[in-house]
Amino acid sequence: MTIARDEELALLFHEARTHSTWLDEPVDEATLHRLYELTRMGPTGGNAHPMRVVFVKSQAAKEKLRPALFPLNVEKTMTAPVTAIIAYDSVFYEKLPQLFPTRPENKERIAAMPAPQREHLATVSAVLEAGYLILAARALGLDCGPMGGFDMNKVNEIFFADGQWRSLLLINLGHGDKTKLHPRLPRLSFEEACRIE
Repeated sequence: MTIARDEELALLFHEARTHSTWLDEPVDEATLHRLYELTRMGPTGGNAHPMRVVFVKSQAAKEKLRPALFPLNVEKTMTAPVTAIIAYDSVFYEKLPQLFPTRPENKERIAAMPAPQREHLATVSAVLEAGYLILAARALGLDCGPMGGFDMNKVNEIFFADGQWRSLLLINLGHGDKTKLHPRLPRLSFEEACRIE
């Protein structure tokens, strides 16, 4: 078994930070493709992969996003080279015959579930995938600024008018200005956050 080296762990966890200010360095489309190629390899419930992403890159698309941002998040988002709108597909189960061909019955089983149960399945796996996206971005040398400070309904109206995709969170992507970082905030200890039974 290969164990990650200290420098790899530092890149992904110990030295990685949430960024709010960005260097004026673009993120090219090839990097966004590589980012998704890595992200999609992570496991999800029933291999459903309900996460969908809109990479907001152009100035016109940023201006569309602006009205949905909470005031404290406007500048950090408008100056980020890319903002990923992380969403989930409300009819993700339609793709299950493609994603889990040995269990074609999963599509009908999930389609028959009550809507809140289907939504729970979709959001849990999509948020899990968002975590993979953050780690993949860091592995590719990008910095991230994930946030929930936006009006989901406005984002849905602006970007997902047909109602099938539904927003969950935003992740700003680019090369962060490390000179503007605040000291790292505390984290809970193992004893405070975990038990072994």
